[in-house]
This record gives sequence, C-alpha cells and structure tokens, in this order.
Amino acid sequence: MIIRKSTPADVPAMFELVKELAIYEKALDQVNNTPEQMLADGFGENPIFGAVVAEENGSIVGMSLYYFRYSTWKGKRLYLEDLIVQEAMRGRGIGEALIQATIAVAKETGCTGLMWQVLDWNEPAINFYKKLGTRLDDEWINVHLDLV
Repeated sequence: MIIRKSTPADVPAMFELVKELAIYEKALDQVNNTPEQMLADGFGENPIFGAVVAEENGSIVGMSLYYFRYSTWKGKRLYLEDLIVQEAMRGRGIGEALIQATIAVAKETGCTGLMWQVLDWNEPAINFYKKLGTRLDDEWINVHLDLV
C-alpha cells in the first residue's frame, strides 16, 4: 500500500469513493458534485481542497480529503471533510495510515489541529476516532444554508 498526495488522475477514483460513502450513509441522492468540479476545485489555479490517497496494486482504495479553515480562538486548522476507505479494504490499517498522513499535512502547514464531523450512528467510525485520542463534542449543533 502506498499513501501519497492525490493527483488530477486520481479524481475519478476519488469520486467513486465519495459515492460509496454516500451509499453507506443512505444519501446518494444528495451528491450533486461531479468529477469535473472536483478536478477544478482541487487541482485548478486556486485549489480549495487537498487530499491524500491510499493506493494498492495501482488502485485507489481510500482517501482523506481536507481543507484549511480558520478559528478565531485557535488559528489555522485543518478540516477533514471525508476519510473514506473502500468497504472491502477496511480493517487493514488504511484509515489509520490516511489519518496519520493528514495529521502530517496539518503539522507541515502550521495548523494548530484538525477537526471533522462523524454521524452519531456511525459506531465503527466513532470507535476508530476514539482510539486516536480524539475529543467528541456533543455540545455544538451543525448549521447549513444550501444555496444550490
């Protein structure tokens, strides 16, 4: 297995992982992004996200997609949008390798920490994150304003 920074050629496989996650979360109908948009947003003139991928035998089997955010209290932070490992590949340490690579990105870029969300019913993910020593916060409420 190889953990590496994503390239434009990885976008189709990355988008397939996004769809796999959406199916797992029973929300495929909510995906309106496209591989073309991901290519422009992640690899265009002003990229707004970065990603680390896990590759095995020439195939992308997992990814960590992140972007920078700013906290008035904590400063520069890395927001982990999605950590996805193909269902058939779970339990092999790929998620751990991806999160460690993402932590390394945060450290290399001067971030004060990482943050992300997890669905309250996703016990496997919650247990995985707890093993990392994360702090789960049940105090904040997610707020969304959809423009499209």
